[in-house]
Amino acid sequence: MADEKELSWYVVHTYSGYENKVMDSLQKMVDNQNLHDIIKEIRVPIEEVVEIKNGRRHIVPRKVFPGYVLVRMIMNDESWYVVRNTRGVTGFVGPGSRPIPLTDEEVAKMGVDGRKQVQVNIDVGDQVTILAGTLEGFNGTVQEVDLKEGKIKVGVVFFGRETSVDLDYDQVNRA
Repeated sequence: MADEKELSWYVVHTYSGYENKVMDSLQKMVDNQNLHDIIKEIRVPIEEVVEIKNGRRHIVPRKVFPGYVLVRMIMNDESWYVVRNTRGVTGFVGPGSRPIPLTDEEVAKMGVDGRKQVQVNIDVGDQVTILAGTLEGFNGTVQEVDLKEGKIKVGVVFFGRETSVDLDYDQVNRA
């Protein structure tokens, strides 16, 4: 059984658009050759992005690092050979032919731990049109974006005064 201390995350460079194929091929090779003790996990980091089109909110998956696959494994000659000779893999990230493992801080920043972030394509300062509610049809300026709550704060001018209104992402559309 593999020692958890020896396991590290490595970044594998692939042909663009082949990330999922490489992940599937590598997983099949691990299964077929019974390499579960040296190659533990294979991931293509994906984030969910909220896109608003025609006033409707759509959650769309998007690759965080196109052209790259993350592999948690023990680096030895056998694991290097299996990964490097997988169809669609161009090599490991690192100087020359020497792969460099990711640090714990890099792994945390990349979100490899499985937590997914939700992003929206509306930023502070954008002009938006309100699509629903009592202020439907009004225009305003985005003052805050709260990803955790899925809300935005919009400054709307009516009766000659600017008022802040809290709305859901799907209640506005970029003007």
